[in-house]
Parts: sequence; structure tokens; C-alpha cells
Amino acid sequence: MIGRCTRRVTLLVLLLAVGAAVVVRVRATKPAAPHPSWPPFDPAPHTSSVVEPDPPATASPTTPEPASEPAVELVPPNSSAAGTARWVAPVDGACPDGYPIKANDNSRIFHVPGGRFYARTVPERCYAAAADAVADGYRQAKA
Repeated sequence: MIGRCTRRVTLLVLLLAVGAAVVVRVRATKPAAPHPSWPPFDPAPHTSSVVEPDPPATASPTTPEPASEPAVELVPPNSSAAGTARWVAPVDGACPDGYPIKANDNSRIFHVPGGRFYARTVPERCYAAAADAVADGYRQAKA
């Protein structure tokens, strides 16, 4: 029995050696892949890293000046156009009086009082009306 196992191991080692010899032979006959040529390195340091702007071109008197755009009044993201706050930040993890709607920024879902998950929702924004939450891109919870 020992002789049979020894012959099998010897045959396996012989087959592996022949396979390795074939792989070495094939790789030796294949042409080597060319290496990519890189652009030459310029060791000279740049004299200035600041780019000088081009001198302004003189405008000809026949060129009309572009019309200036009307001033746009910027409204902060925390207020509506009417000037009242659309949403407020929660105070100690709860919505303040007058802002009962709880909104979650990650899911973009808001919960109304009496909803299934209203009690366990930790608000990230509090809204006074559902329309304000919808205007900010939130959707109402389905349950």
C-alpha cells in the first residue's frame, strides 16, 4: 500500500514539473510587451507659479456695454419668501411649539402628529405645515 501512494505522489510531482516546464518555455518564446514611454522629465524649476492675467483689451466706442442683470434678492434657506421661518431646528430632540411636523434629512420623509412612527422619530427639522416640508423636497410618511 505504501508503494502505491509513493507512485501516485511521484507521478503527481512529475506532472507538475512538466507543466511548469511548458509554462516557462511558452513565456520565453513570447515577445515581451513594450514598456510605455513616459515624457521626458524637465528638471528645471518653473520661475513663477503665478499666472499673470492678460492686459485688459480696450473697448471700442462702437461696442455697446452689456446690460447689467437686475439685482436678485437672496433668501436664506431657513426662511420662506414671505419672511417667516419654514422650519426650525429641534430643541433637545423635540420640535418646539408651533412646529409639530418632524422631518428626517437622511430619508427625506416627514411625520405628522398621529402618524405611526411620529412618537419614535427623532427630528432633524421641524415644520409648521406639511406644505413647507413638501416645498423643501420631503415626502410624507406612508403610515
